[in-house]
Amino acid sequence: MTERTITQDAFQESGIRRRFGIGFDPWLFVLVAALIAFGLVMVYSSSWDVSWRLEGDPYAIFERQLRNLVVGLTAMAVATFIPMKWIRKYALTLILTTVLTLLVVLLVNLGAEHKRAFLGGSVQPSELAKLALIIYLAVWMDSKGDRLSHTGYGLAPLIMIVGLVGGLILLQPDLSAGFTVVIVAVVMFYLAGADMRQIMAMGVGGGALAFVLVRVSQVGQDRWDKYIGGLVDLEKASYHVQQSLQSFYSGSIFGRGLGASRGKFGFLPAPHTDSIFAIVGEELGLIGAILVLVLFCLFVWRGFRLGLKAMTKLEMLLVSGVTFWIGIEAVINMSVLLGLLPFAGNALPFFSFGGSSLVTTLAGVGLLINVSRRASQQEEERGTVATIGIGGRDRRRRVSRIGRSRRTRQAS
Repeated sequence: MTERTITQDAFQESGIRRRFGIGFDPWLFVLVAALIAFGLVMVYSSSWDVSWRLEGDPYAIFERQLRNLVVGLTAMAVATFIPMKWIRKYALTLILTTVLTLLVVLLVNLGAEHKRAFLGGSVQPSELAKLALIIYLAVWMDSKGDRLSHTGYGLAPLIMIVGLVGGLILLQPDLSAGFTVVIVAVVMFYLAGADMRQIMAMGVGGGALAFVLVRVSQVGQDRWDKYIGGLVDLEKASYHVQQSLQSFYSGSIFGRGLGASRGKFGFLPAPHTDSIFAIVGEELGLIGAILVLVLFCLFVWRGFRLGLKAMTKLEMLLVSGVTFWIGIEAVINMSVLLGLLPFAGNALPFFSFGGSSLVTTLAGVGLLINVSRRASQQEEERGTVATIGIGGRDRRRRVSRIGRSRRTRQAS
């Protein structure tokens, strides 16, 4: 895409924002609103039977998700207007608090098989850790500048940072969340300008670590064996994957109808959380499943497009990290239910029931809107300068300032 095309698109989007009186990417807002609304409908449809059986109230889980949404929208509003200097200032405090919280959840659940949550299971620190690590790594990588390509300044400290957070998550044990933070960290390291040899070293090291963890962990070994067996013979796949594929098959192209799923009546495990995409496939068919996929693809496209327009390296890393994190979570969740990846407990962002997942996801979206709002302000200022610059005694256009501004931003 040429600089002229980018500039024209920027002014067109700026005109849309002025027309509707908003100061950020309107399409990003529309996509997020559509994902939230779609998610709420599916949580209600998939949870009322579970809610009735567990709590005697078919609306209990849905009402809790509405409360989660209120908290999430509050977090999104705060993240939308938080100054970037505050993010720089408190990034270290945030990651230290996250590490402390991960330690607390291990101590509180000492002796339990799973140590992922506390406060009655309503708070999962591993979800907070994903966003907190993205924020800290963005600030840390931005502060390193060109020194990031040096092993002593870049690769070695990164391994220690990610190893500490990822290791505490793996002790819960939460293999999927642990692998997610590693993948996101590697992608951010690449986007920050790390040396390709370091990226390859992290890839090889991460792959070796994943292999070892799968071999020594009973949960990991069991999931891997069922995944490999399922690729050869569907009857050897895990019960969860078998029921998920049955739901997709039952839904066919147009689905059984909203609310008409059979899998949610005790057949499909966790229909309102991990398996909610299978409920979409059963009730809304292939058309509904593709719609979910398209919405996430558009979200990722707008997110990375926003990263290209970011004014600073910090903003670019924040936007890219959050966008990739939400995108990879969605890809893993959907792929697992289709039997394309080994089973993982990743939630489907915006859709799966859960306060920790929804709140952290919306807080991440708030950071995207924050950067979009700042980029919009910069475009408005540059547009004003370009308009005023037409005329004068020599009648020369001063639009070249936009080019100088862009080159200056790229150099920084």
